[in-house]
Amino acid sequence: MKPSVKERRKPVMGRLLRYLFSHYKWRLIAVLVCVLFASAAHVSASVFLQRIIDDCITPALTAGYSSLFPKLWIYAGVMTGTFLLAVLAVHGQTQLMAIISHKFLKQIRVDMFNKMQSLPIKYFDTHTHGDVMSTYTNDVDAIMQLATQCIPGIVCSSVMILAYLGVMLYYSVWLTCVVLVTSIIMVFVTKIVGGGTARYFVKQQKAFGRFEGYIEEMMNGQKVVKVFCHEDAVKKDFDKINDELHGYMEKANSYANVLGPIVGNIGNLLYVLLAFAGGAMILANLNNLSLTGWNALTPGVIVSFLAMCRSFTNNVMQMAQTVSGIAQAVAGAGRVFALLDETPETDDGYVTLVNAAYDENGNVTETAERTGRWAWRHPHSADGSVTYTEVKGDILLDDVDFAYDPEKPVLKGVSVFAKPGQRVAFVGSTGAGKTTITNLINRFYDIADGKIRYDGININKIKKADLRRSLGMVLQDTNLFTGTVRENIRYGRLDATDEDVEAAARLAGAHDFIMHLPGGYDSMLTADGANLSQGQRQLLSIARAAVADAPVMIMDEATSSIDTRTEAIVQEGCNRLMQGRTVFIIAHRLSTVRSADVIMVLEHGKIIERGNHRELIAQKGKYYQLYTGAFELD
Repeated sequence: MKPSVKERRKPVMGRLLRYLFSHYKWRLIAVLVCVLFASAAHVSASVFLQRIIDDCITPALTAGYSSLFPKLWIYAGVMTGTFLLAVLAVHGQTQLMAIISHKFLKQIRVDMFNKMQSLPIKYFDTHTHGDVMSTYTNDVDAIMQLATQCIPGIVCSSVMILAYLGVMLYYSVWLTCVVLVTSIIMVFVTKIVGGGTARYFVKQQKAFGRFEGYIEEMMNGQKVVKVFCHEDAVKKDFDKINDELHGYMEKANSYANVLGPIVGNIGNLLYVLLAFAGGAMILANLNNLSLTGWNALTPGVIVSFLAMCRSFTNNVMQMAQTVSGIAQAVAGAGRVFALLDETPETDDGYVTLVNAAYDENGNVTETAERTGRWAWRHPHSADGSVTYTEVKGDILLDDVDFAYDPEKPVLKGVSVFAKPGQRVAFVGSTGAGKTTITNLINRFYDIADGKIRYDGININKIKKADLRRSLGMVLQDTNLFTGTVRENIRYGRLDATDEDVEAAARLAGAHDFIMHLPGGYDSMLTADGANLSQGQRQLLSIARAAVADAPVMIMDEATSSIDTRTEAIVQEGCNRLMQGRTVFIIAHRLSTVRSADVIMVLEHGKIIERGNHRELIAQKGKYYQLYTGAFELD
């Protein structure tokens, strides 16, 4: 059973406040001091009002107005000084909260982004990008409203309510009881109406995520929508999602908007009741109970009490009006904390990748300089020794089982070996498990059973970052980032020099077209390289892999989305890149795998055939059918 909105609200709110105080403790204390001083100044206004009436105006009615002004000027001077200091306190509070809130939100965004970088690929496979983006935008905006408006408003109102309550008790216990009974009614109404507000604001935030996810999906797939004339159907789906969001927003705000008028009118009723009760007590000459004892009510006390009552109920109403903002912020904070609480990608590896050199005896040693050779640094906890194994690119998958969903196995007993410098190709229908194998070698996912070894080392012992640095990848779907061509190529190795970048581009066959761009290597790319052809984008992807200079390469459908003429250019770049490396090739076009040392045919997660092109043709099995056109890949 899922916890209710009320049950979720407390831990989220508490965590949010702890998060805030952990970073800005002393500044928040300074804000509290400003709030206390400003609140005291506001409360003192009612006290001054009572004093002016009872000490100045009432005596002047019998002694003459000449006695009015000396005390009046004194009170006016004290009030002016008090309110000037209050203005400074409010200004200080406002400025400090502005600084705190913006730094606070900056820190949240930093923590969210850092957390996101630590999450496994599985998280992004199971969450839409629009939903994640909604967390950075709508949910963080809701938290900002809490930090800048709700929390300061609640603190100020709470202090004011307590201060007014103390002064009212000082003047009259009976009249204060009337105020408290009415306040209990206000709280009860707020609880009922505010509960509905919170419930629908939570649903609203979730609907925002679905809405933005759909918009992003449609923007990315706009060509497909238009090609298949799917505009009307897309509009209907959009209307459905938008109507759902509108419905939750309408219900949430209807609750929020009705709360203020209800509480406000209860406050107006209280004002009338106090005036009637106070006047009746004066006329009846009833004794008044206060913190100072039994005494008679004076007109000054009644007028001051009415002023305090008005301020008291206004502050209660302001607190009630923050309920909607708090509900929205709690909903947003819940989604933010859900992201921050996601389990990061675990890494228990201790074997690292280092630059290798050789001593006079031919033994592998570690060096800080880049040598173009690599070694695995393997510390042994048993005796504290460290051994070095040259990176050769010897990959072994031994009886590997894997499933994204435990009930739906993808790979079953798969065994693959790639000797150093070999080219291993995988062919098969969509969903056969080709890309899954390369995902397991990268440890984007961990296997359920079996072993994967790299140069004789279990890859679970290798740190993931070092493992992935040893693996270059050229994917079917290229991703180019906003920046220059040079920066996009250097993404493969951030310490690459300009000469390294250009050498990688030449190796990939990208140098010629880059030089024809307006700015050459300094040409800006935006929108995932929308101004480039698919072939040009793929050549940049190959250049990025080339500058990484990894000993093992993975070519995942690198030429599947380009024409045959461009394929020849890209394939030439791939061939140069593959020289001297262990290579895994995934391809639908069998022409690209003819030169592979070994070809493995997968079907339903199992290897059903293996051998080189000539051997598989001679077998006249599934590969023969695929190659001759008797059977086509799905």
